[in-house]
Amino acid sequence: MARKSDRKARASHPSPPPATRFYYKGNRLKQLRAFCTIAKLGTLSRAAEALFLSQPSVSLQLSALEKELGARLVERRRRRVALTREGQALYELALPLVEGLDSLDRQFRALNAGPAGRELNLAAGASTIQYLLPSLVRAFREQYPEVKLQLHNVTGKDGLALLRSDQVDFAIGSMLDVPNDLSYEPVYSYDPMLILPLDHPLAAKPDVRLEDLSPFGLILPPQRLTTYRLVDLIFQQRKVPYRVAIEVGGWEVIKQYVAMGLGISVVTGICIGEGDHARLAVRNMSAYFPQRTYGVVVRKGKYLSADARAFVDLIRPGLFTRRDYWEAGHSER
Repeated sequence: MARKSDRKARASHPSPPPATRFYYKGNRLKQLRAFCTIAKLGTLSRAAEALFLSQPSVSLQLSALEKELGARLVERRRRRVALTREGQALYELALPLVEGLDSLDRQFRALNAGPAGRELNLAAGASTIQYLLPSLVRAFREQYPEVKLQLHNVTGKDGLALLRSDQVDFAIGSMLDVPNDLSYEPVYSYDPMLILPLDHPLAAKPDVRLEDLSPFGLILPPQRLTTYRLVDLIFQQRKVPYRVAIEVGGWEVIKQYVAMGLGISVVTGICIGEGDHARLAVRNMSAYFPQRTYGVVVRKGKYLSADARAFVDLIRPGLFTRRDYWEAGHSER
């Protein structure tokens, strides 16, 4: 009788139906990984190639995720897709989770490999490595002598390629234009400086105008570098003619050539030391040229190891106190 009454009670109070699930092949991680790859690469076909899947499989993963969440995540625009507002919100939430899980094996092996298995890779240009990093590298080595530190001397597109392919943990340098897939946190600022030979006609002028530079040949870094682009931009905006006498890389080389009387130059204050004033006349040009900032560049959504976070904390203590700043890729510039 008890069994009959139980059956009647269950019949009168049926259990709620299970929630509808749209998991394609029952794996939420695969769905999120497919979605994040689509968001990063911009097309389903490129995402499929990156994931070694067919395009229909990637499309099914995306459709299942949209149905499960009840929101449209992407808009198809001819050959490319764009994130909706909901898609962008999900991307910022999901990317650090997906990449954290994808890097779990590597991080676990590194932690269990002992001191010999820990490695930190940084990308930076020559001037950053020469003038900005020495004290930071020394401090890091003193605190973490067991970590192998690799400094990759790269600039421009080469540095961005290393960031995007995760061959480096982060980069340190100066950026004028920040791509959408990167985050840049400026930390240090330096004034632009005009450097002249001590016996140069402009060395006796207390205030040097931009127009005063026109008759004299400039010594500048290669055109692909930020300094050249910035100097050219300022002269063009103010419609002041100028000419480049020598194009050469390396601040130390430029300072030597200026001291020899081969030309004048506009450099970033990062490269001016106390000893330079004995052989060069130096004038602040912040009235005409903007300050240059140097800071940390990471790929949005990049998971940073504890060692990478420790190095960044040497650059600016407390940079990671803002919740999910680097993982979510939020910009607070």
